Amino acid sequence: MHRKGEKKMKLKKGCVAVKVGLENGPFQRFVIPISYLHNPLFQRLLDRACEFYGYHTSGPLMLPCSVEDFLHLQRRIERDANKPNHHCHHHHHHNLFVALPHYLS
Repeated sequence: MHRKGEKKMKLKKGCVAVKVGLENGPFQRFVIPISYLHNPLFQRLLDRACEFYGYHTSGPLMLPCSVEDFLHLQRRIERDANKPNHHCHHHHHHNLFVALPHYLS
């Protein structure tokens, strides 16, 4: 059941809906490519989500980070994905956590 004024949105094939926010703040909905789920940076955030919410949730996947931090993470994932031969540079993934908040590192 949807809250009053909330619309159910259809997702494009290959995408997943997530809700991003900290427990005391509002959550914002994002639609991201499923390929993010395989990224080591995003997997770290998924591990954190499991610690906070467990595996069984109803509705979109809840991610425990600020919207600003999520947007930063998203830019890092996109930048890494657009690098030539990005699959050959796995060691760079570890350095990306330097600029991310402590709860993602």
